[in-house]
Amino acid sequence: MAAEIFPSKKPANSNSNAVQQYHQQNLTNNNTIPSPNWQGLYGTIRERYLYCDEIDLAADTVLATLYAAKKYIVPHLARACVNFLETSLSAKNACVLLSQSCLFEEPDLTQRCWEVIDAQAELALKSEGFCDIDFQTLESILKRETLNAKEIVVFEAALSWADIECQRQELTPTIENKRKVLGKALYLIRIPTMSLDDFANGAAQSGVLTLNETNDIFLWYTAAKKPDLEFVSNPRKGLVPQRCHRFQSCAYRSNQWRYRGRCDSIQFSVDKRVFIAGFGLYGSSCGSAEYSAKIELKRQGVILGQNLSKYFSDGSSNTFPVWFEYPVQIEPDTFYTASVVLDGNELSYFGQEGMTEVQCGKVTVQFQCSSDSTNGTGVQGGQIPELIFYA
Repeated sequence: MAAEIFPSKKPANSNSNAVQQYHQQNLTNNNTIPSPNWQGLYGTIRERYLYCDEIDLAADTVLATLYAAKKYIVPHLARACVNFLETSLSAKNACVLLSQSCLFEEPDLTQRCWEVIDAQAELALKSEGFCDIDFQTLESILKRETLNAKEIVVFEAALSWADIECQRQELTPTIENKRKVLGKALYLIRIPTMSLDDFANGAAQSGVLTLNETNDIFLWYTAAKKPDLEFVSNPRKGLVPQRCHRFQSCAYRSNQWRYRGRCDSIQFSVDKRVFIAGFGLYGSSCGSAEYSAKIELKRQGVILGQNLSKYFSDGSSNTFPVWFEYPVQIEPDTFYTASVVLDGNELSYFGQEGMTEVQCGKVTVQFQCSSDSTNGTGVQGGQIPELIFYA
């Protein structure tokens, strides 16, 4: 059959690790790749790529196409599939693609998946795709030191995975069976690092922990002599946010900066994928004060992230962080609009000597004026002095 479909290519060894693992995973975990017509897919690959050098990929067949390209040794097609997957990578599909990238031995795609999972961990863990991963991938995620997530979110995600895994194994999703399918992976969840409130109202009442485990963890929180635990007790390191500061100096005058509900905006672009976690904002120039800030991030008029929060400034010219609920994925070479509407003390600091391009570690950020800015902020001066991001 292989010779009939790909007469001009030599099939890969059918005993290769990737091919064997792919079949084994699909048969044992019911983790199939949607592909209703394999012969039609092979025919399409043959006609469009082998004979015409045309590559036309689609989201619902790209993994199956990658499998075929690997099996029949079509490296350029495999590379095109990986590029397609990297472009479409998001928190919604990062966990599933992590599993597949390891299976297909694509280290670059694996690294891109980890970047998304680390920075947008809570979104990735809450995605439907997380429950579709295999046990080995689950373990690798639960072990991850740089997950940027609260541990209660990790715990709840593991229970959701266990519920679906019970269904895959045709087990009734009881507490006992959920613990059974999780096995030793349960102890990779760093339950002792949760806040006491999260533990008492979440994990302790889930039924998954034994009575002895629950008592020991409560003692871990409160006792001077802490018991030995099987759970990892060191907090995850998470990610260290980077700050891109676009002004070379700041100042204040008696009649600036006034807000009155008007919008301060700036446009920016980056040369590689980053995740905007929030903005660094100025505060009062005449003593400590509290501000209300509505921050927003848009691309071509579409809101990607927004948040309304308060922050306290101490009267210094320092910047003060205001965060989005979840980090927002930013693609390279596209301009995004950062906006803020501030309400607070009228006399605030503002930036001067703004730069059109700033180098932040390995990331280059470019700035340009935004038509959304109705309060005077631009490239040369104004508000939104810092972008806070993970890279």
